[in-house]
Amino acid sequence: MPGDSSYDVAVVGAGVFGAWTALQLVRRGKRVLLVEAYGPGHSRSSSGDESRVIRMGYGADEIYTRWSQESLLEWKELFAATRNETLFQETGVLWLAEAGNPALEATRQVLRRAGIHFREHDAASLAKRYPQINCEGIGTGIYEPESGVLMARRAVAATVAEAVRLGADYRVGEVAAPVSSGKIARIETAAGEAFEAREFVFACGAWLGKLFPDVLKSRIFPTRQPVFFCGVPAGDSRFSPPALPTWLVKNDECYGMPNLESRGFKIAIDRHGERVDPDSQSRIVTEREVREIRQYLAFRFPALRDSPIVETRVCQYENTSSGDFLIDRHPKMSNVWFAGGGSGHGFKHGPAVGEYLARLLFENVRGEARFSLSSKETAQKRAVY
Repeated sequence: MPGDSSYDVAVVGAGVFGAWTALQLVRRGKRVLLVEAYGPGHSRSSSGDESRVIRMGYGADEIYTRWSQESLLEWKELFAATRNETLFQETGVLWLAEAGNPALEATRQVLRRAGIHFREHDAASLAKRYPQINCEGIGTGIYEPESGVLMARRAVAATVAEAVRLGADYRVGEVAAPVSSGKIARIETAAGEAFEAREFVFACGAWLGKLFPDVLKSRIFPTRQPVFFCGVPAGDSRFSPPALPTWLVKNDECYGMPNLESRGFKIAIDRHGERVDPDSQSRIVTEREVREIRQYLAFRFPALRDSPIVETRVCQYENTSSGDFLIDRHPKMSNVWFAGGGSGHGFKHGPAVGEYLARLLFENVRGEARFSLSSKETAQKRAVY
């Protein structure tokens, strides 16, 4: 297929949504083009960085629990088939919150309905099992033993490589936004290449609002999200698996991962940061951000109070108003589709998103209302965590 300029589907963007959309389509025998401006899981993307959490708990949002469940199976199958088993680390995932937290209670109910194995903790059992965590203000916990961490940028690269192995074409190029109404016939890159296709999927993450400003500029909110890796004390296993799982503290809007592949203890604030431009924002953490994370470490993980910061990243979320995904057709171009709005929790769902899009494109299924463009507002009212 190399050199062919006519496809069933052209996918623009090789982050996790675009990569898995291409893979799910080519598995169906479709002729697929995947175009990416910088590279799979590149450092400016929301799919970049070393690691992403994959967990089943989503409060009452059962659709995301079910998609996480399906996606974890597909991730593991992909990694086994491509001999990349270490790209999923079964660290377990520990949810922590104050006693009676309604989101954790809803999580318990959904996990039971979905048949997902989990264990519950009260304040006493948390203090005994995880003495490295200061559990002040925390009264309950849910532990998902079969959840964990996806090694993000390498997982995206493995997905793209598998799509190419199965017959997808991959190109590096910056695609210009189409300007039309009705159906479009082709896309063009800044270098002058043109590609024809029947359907076009734009999975461009934080760049969606820049490519389609008339439709999405006020509905996609890219936010600055600093991430820190802290060195653990020499010879200290308390911050590595299995002693410490991946963790999320609802009270604090903070999450982190144990020391994986000797990169350090990962920690980040989950609150939405300032709105940014993905092309021009600074990727250097600020002194204020360093102070905030050090204060948090001193409180919640006192043994890491003086730990060195060994690596930092500034990533971005590309939020929708609610935190629900945007997976829908362009309102004026009938064969142009959006796949984005990962909102800081989307990475794990790549396989399910690709499957959903493949069905929308070729099985004439009815779309999920909460993923529709019409459900996206112009002010952020976060509802999905």
